[in-house]
Amino acid sequence: MAELSPGSSAEEVLAHLRSIGSEENRRGMLRYGIRIDRALGIPHGVQRQIARKIRRNHERAFELWASGITEAQFIASVTADPKRLTVDDARAWAASFDSWDIVDGVSDLFVDTDHWRELIDEFAADEREFVRRTAFAMIAWSVVHRKKEPDATFLHFLRLIEVHAADERNFVKKAVNWALRCIGKRSLALHAPAVALAEKLAASPDKTARWIGRGAVKELTDAKTLARLESKKRSD
Repeated sequence: MAELSPGSSAEEVLAHLRSIGSEENRRGMLRYGIRIDRALGIPHGVQRQIARKIRRNHERAFELWASGITEAQFIASVTADPKRLTVDDARAWAASFDSWDIVDGVSDLFVDTDHWRELIDEFAADEREFVRRTAFAMIAWSVVHRKKEPDATFLHFLRLIEVHAADERNFVKKAVNWALRCIGKRSLALHAPAVALAEKLAASPDKTARWIGRGAVKELTDAKTLARLESKKRSD
């Protein structure tokens, strides 16, 4: 089989993926709550290596996505052009999400699009479990990617977190908790309102909101977290 390169076709990439799949790895994914009916069992690091090797190609990315293979779809998300991904493209991809791992991988791409904030609001309002998770995974990723974004954007996201903190579905509540913790660690200016919300949720009569709040309070008030924020403030 030919070595993969930027000139490799979608068919060649898919053939390579099928040749290196592992049933043992595939079964092991179940331990992490990952659906395996569309997976080949290829480690995440290997998927990233393949994406680096074949590089960005927007048209090929859509061909890989259309295969329905989880690993091919992750590679598609890494090699698609975020500036060319439309709102409708993102909606179509999100509609097919069926496992937290593909949600979190593709959310990384969505945050780099020009319409990321629109998508967060839309996906948060969506009742489908993995589409709603996408909104909060995007919030978490935006802390990493959108370094020049004003604090006001993240204060709006805190309101979304409060609205959906009672969603008891496992993959939603974990993403809401993730988003809250990330916002609170972004800056000292955001730390205080994030902790205030976390404490409010921790005192909620709703058990899911309490779980989210308590977990966030524990991390955001940890001495190491506070020290990192102080250090970051001094270096800014």
